[in-house]
Amino acid sequence: MTFLRRLCLIIIRNQSRPVLQFDDPYSEMSDEELVQQIVAKKDSTLFGVLYDRYAKTVYNKCFGFAKSQKEAEDLTQDVFLKLFIKLGSFEGRSKFSTWLYSFTYNFCVNYVTRDKGRKISDKANSIEDTEYKLSSVDTDDNLLDLQVEKLQKALELIPPEEKSLLLLKYQDSVSIKELEDILDIGSSAVKMRLKRAKARVIETYNTLP
Repeated sequence: MTFLRRLCLIIIRNQSRPVLQFDDPYSEMSDEELVQQIVAKKDSTLFGVLYDRYAKTVYNKCFGFAKSQKEAEDLTQDVFLKLFIKLGSFEGRSKFSTWLYSFTYNFCVNYVTRDKGRKISDKANSIEDTEYKLSSVDTDDNLLDLQVEKLQKALELIPPEEKSLLLLKYQDSVSIKELEDILDIGSSAVKMRLKRAKARVIETYNTLP
């Protein structure tokens, strides 16, 4: 099954490469328009374009839940394989990127929940183009004063769903309203989860040397 998943996604990704490097016929097409065309035509080439747009983003989200780079890569493949099947369920009530955040988040949470005995890795993984700096923190937020390198270690030690929530809010600048859609909960519940996640990461941060 793993081989088939990888083969499927390799084919999709290879098909997405335009023949002319500087003449991408899909560059002006919005995500939502692209999704409509993919669903209507069941076109794996168009899905490859969507894959190229979001593969790095999805990988970074999966890495927040994974114990290793290899596991994050496998999770990313599984997300895109399921996405190809479920893309028709996107109704356009939010931006596609927000919907994809939700899709990836729920997939990864379900994955972690299925393996209740798993332990979260306590070592920081150095991945090219993967950053854990909370760069969009509000100026009155006490996370702003934390040392980035030490904060990265603390993020690795908290539950993955809390880590992912913090990265969505502070690294990716996802709004409270968008988090409501992603988590399918109200504004108060989103704020409570953020407060709890911040408290957890700060508490963990303070235990580190």
